Amino acid sequence: MSIEQLKDQIPDFAKDVRLNLASILSDETLSPQSKYGLLLATAIAVRNPVVIAAMESAAAVVITPAAVAAAKSAASMMAMNNVYYRFVHLASNPEYKTMPARLRMNVIGNPGVDKADFELWSLAVSAINGCGACMDAHEKALREAGVSSAAIQSAVRFAAIVQS
Repeated sequence: MSIEQLKDQIPDFAKDVRLNLASILSDETLSPQSKYGLLLATAIAVRNPVVIAAMESAAAVVITPAAVAAAKSAASMMAMNNVYYRFVHLASNPEYKTMPARLRMNVIGNPGVDKADFELWSLAVSAINGCGACMDAHEKALREAGVSSAAIQSAVRFAAIVQS
């Protein structure tokens, strides 16, 4: 399934979602790799097989297999980390903040793509999953890497649209 076919399936009551999906495809704030990695990582986070199929099909035409794998890794890694760190952040017992996570996260050190892209994808997935601690950490890493506020906002906007 293509993104166009996906848009055609969006009902009229969600016309704004359809229009927003069309607009992000023409967004020039982000590179094609950033954009299509975001679409794929956020689709995986949403866990809708139809959306995943459309975004994976589109991404495979635009970005490298390594970038496709990295976007999938970002979604997978954040699915795990968002649950853990959301708990640590929200639990009233401060002891959990001092304990090591003991979760393997090797892909973060070598994602196979530009670190800023991986961070953008991780931020977007964290926004979908509602982990404030992870959103703060990834936003800070992006700012330290010199990524603009407009690009960071676009990543979260992509997540909001794909989530819809």
